[in-house]
Amino acid sequence: MDKLQKLIEEHVGYLIVLTLLVISVAGLVEILPLAFQKSTTQAVAGVKPFTAVQLAGRDIYIREGCHVCHTQMVRPFRAETERYGHYSVAGESVYDHPFLWGSKRTGPDLARVGGRYSDEWHRVHLNNPRDVVPESNMPAFPWLSKDLVDADIMPAKMEALRRVGVPYTDKDIAEAKAQVEGKSELDVLIIYLQGLGLALKNVR
Repeated sequence: MDKLQKLIEEHVGYLIVLTLLVISVAGLVEILPLAFQKSTTQAVAGVKPFTAVQLAGRDIYIREGCHVCHTQMVRPFRAETERYGHYSVAGESVYDHPFLWGSKRTGPDLARVGGRYSDEWHRVHLNNPRDVVPESNMPAFPWLSKDLVDADIMPAKMEALRRVGVPYTDKDIAEAKAQVEGKSELDVLIIYLQGLGLALKNVR
């Protein structure tokens, strides 16, 4: 046994091959089964694909880097569930591409922010966060209220998401442009935020 260990330690090639073998086996055992479990591949009750307006808002959320400071994953710790609500489950995010899980806490987690504040609060907060939270270090986003969403690209986005498993219908895609047209980036971002976490919000 000592000779085998010495052989592996003295020959980097053997060490690399065996390390890759161990990682591959571990991945098959730990990760592969998740791809076939209903709890990780099927939506929980009440979770639906984002509407065209919510999807446009999510795109703004990602584009502006909101997810860097505000992740959307309540971990199963009392300190988090007491503050944010029920811990996050995989079935909530089956339609998220990309998903926004993480544990970054520069700002509060937003997985359960839907309905917590009024639309007007969000409007003021996004325009200048210090107007509602004086100690906030979050940047202001005044241009969101002036810039309109590019409605023309929404059908193509929804079509692409359908190809990766989001169950959008032909009607959803056909109506996407009309639903978003004329709305500001601020409007759709607020609508997106107001829909977050509602499916499990009241579960304790």
